[in-house]
Amino acid sequence: MQAGKVYLSTAYFGNIQYFSKFAAAEKVYIEQYGNYTKQSFRNRCEILTASGRLSLVVPVERSTGNKIAIRDVRISYAQHWQKQHWRAFETAYNSSPFFEYYCSDLKPFFEHKEKFLFDFNTKLTIRILELLNISAQISFTDKYEVFGSDFIFDYRDSISPKARQAKEDRTFAPQKYYQVFEQKFGFTPNLSIIDLLFNEGTNAKDELIKCVK
Repeated sequence: MQAGKVYLSTAYFGNIQYFSKFAAAEKVYIEQYGNYTKQSFRNRCEILTASGRLSLVVPVERSTGNKIAIRDVRISYAQHWQKQHWRAFETAYNSSPFFEYYCSDLKPFFEHKEKFLFDFNTKLTIRILELLNISAQISFTDKYEVFGSDFIFDYRDSISPKARQAKEDRTFAPQKYYQVFEQKFGFTPNLSIIDLLFNEGTNAKDELIKCVK
């Protein structure tokens, strides 16, 4: 168990590194007042398909100003992204051992139109934690705080799809598990949590804990 408070950004189907924090920390704070930034896991996830790694992005409405708090970001439904994302999940994981076992738990999130990205991500994250059987103590920030560079439990920006922004995480070590397309691409680490969930199912929590150092 990691002592102290862990700070995370909101995330759309966060990756394995992201969810390992819930499995290891005493208490997790999810940031809701930090500024929304593009090209982050706040509105995207990465899965593995027959064609390789695929990034799925939740479109958001453009803001009138330069800065907007993540809690105020609205999801855009100008495109049929919900159908596109669910179709991508089906195509990638319909042959995985646990897709049918969990699909009814997750599909409703792609049938209801949530207004705000933060609310959508929060409800989705809580559902994933329930499916993983992880009882995490979650709170939400009531203001934005800046921590020193040596604050090792601040992962709000360091868990990132941008290689130049992602920082070394000494509390996380990716572990190999079964993947549908492993024979084609080799093992692909640190994908979205749904890759672990659909492939390992009831063993997913144990596999997640193995990643915690």
